[in-house]
Amino acid sequence: MNVLYNTINRLNYLINEVPQKIANIPGDELAFKKSPDKWSKKEILGHLCDSAVNNLGRFIRAQFEPQPFKVTSYAQDDWVKCNHYQEMPKGDIVDIWKSINTRIVYVISKMPEEKLAVECELGDAAFRDEGDKKTLLWLIEDYLVHMEYHLKQIIEEDWLRNDYLTKRR
Repeated sequence: MNVLYNTINRLNYLINEVPQKIANIPGDELAFKKSPDKWSKKEILGHLCDSAVNNLGRFIRAQFEPQPFKVTSYAQDDWVKCNHYQEMPKGDIVDIWKSINTRIVYVISKMPEEKLAVECELGDAAFRDEGDKKTLLWLIEDYLVHMEYHLKQIIEEDWLRNDYLTKRR
């Protein structure tokens, strides 16, 4: 349970800090695309919204669907295109991101401890070579790892770990 507690604290920290960090990034920098087939920082943030939507559903469904819970992938590029994040005001995207992640924190903080051990079968949703069977707790932790990876692409500062550790002392 300590791992989940740390994950919840970390998510709450990001929910509080990220909006201001993104507000400080100029709009043209957020919208810049290195090439037509690459996401802009704005689209990366939109992808994090899509990831949050998909993972919120996984975190809920894994608690009651048959085990092992089968994690299905989603068409990430298509989600980003269909949501038209590149055309949206950055504040709207941040609001979506913050809202969904606030909901994720609430759902996982109310999750019964025994549900954290639910076996999850990653199948084609596995992005790393660590095997395709994990627990729900692993899936929740991996969600945070994925988020931080992309936040570093957007914000390009080494604040994520250093600032968090300083504020926790």
